[in-house]
Amino acid sequence: MARKLIIFGNGLGMALDEAHFSLAGALDEIWNRPDFLTDQQKQLIERCLQRGGAPEGEHELDTLHQAVTYCKALGRIGEGEVHWLTEDGLNFPEITATYIHKVATKLHNYEGGLPDQFEESLVNFIKATQSHVATLNYDKLLYNSFIDNDIFNGYRGYLIDGMLDQGFSPDALERKYGNRFGYYLHLHGSPLFVNRQQNVVKLSRHQLAVDIDEASEHIVLTHIKRKPSVIAASHVLSTYWDYLQFALSESEEIILFGYSGLDTHLNVLLRPYLNLKTLRVVEWSGAGNQGGREAYWQRMLGQEVTVTRLDNISEFTDW
Repeated sequence: MARKLIIFGNGLGMALDEAHFSLAGALDEIWNRPDFLTDQQKQLIERCLQRGGAPEGEHELDTLHQAVTYCKALGRIGEGEVHWLTEDGLNFPEITATYIHKVATKLHNYEGGLPDQFEESLVNFIKATQSHVATLNYDKLLYNSFIDNDIFNGYRGYLIDGMLDQGFSPDALERKYGNRFGYYLHLHGSPLFVNRQQNVVKLSRHQLAVDIDEASEHIVLTHIKRKPSVIAASHVLSTYWDYLQFALSESEEIILFGYSGLDTHLNVLLRPYLNLKTLRVVEWSGAGNQGGREAYWQRMLGQEVTVTRLDNISEFTDW
């Protein structure tokens, strides 16, 4: 069977539990979490939103991203007792990163699992083909399944993500000694990735809780036009995007599963490969009618693509 690349968006989680996987819901829940954000910290974020209350989605995070960038820059050039920023300004990047990490953790920590038929068909397909998997979301639906079904098993497994016990290593992604493993690429990061001294390590599943305060630099949760800069600032994420190009080059088909089509940095990367690769989109039927969705994807990707629309995409098995 041919090796493929499957790119998963948030649509898989939304098909299983729309309330839990709602980004707006997670942003609001963490915003209102007791003993987390102070009123003054909320006011600083609200000034970036130019309204009161929690952010409602990535589309509102552009000015917030810029404010964090400016605070970091001013923080680097301030010394001694005289400083460009107040204490709140100095702490703003860290508290914002902690807010984002808690939101991603809330989305990640879903207690449910994949439907049996969906999971069995996907796991069997990965094992038969060592096809690559890339994720744009933060949930653990695939991650849990792949651990429980031995997709992840070190170099003896079918997929690897470059994370070793001592931390992330790009060298661990290199195939040696005849290995044929595929790649599991967290394109927009994971709340499991945290800095420890000079290393980026991956927490175990039981270690991740909303209660912990982590100012993660390895989660891409921001306005679309700011995502490339977040990726570039993370050694881990930029390595995954480098390997995405390799995965694209050796895959015979690309499947976009539950992906909105709105991440322009991904679309730009996909376009050059589509003259030589088959591409399928699997999406929720409620996104629009067949003709409208085919036209939409042609605008997004510059090519005609096969669009499969399902009332519930978690019932898909035709990998």
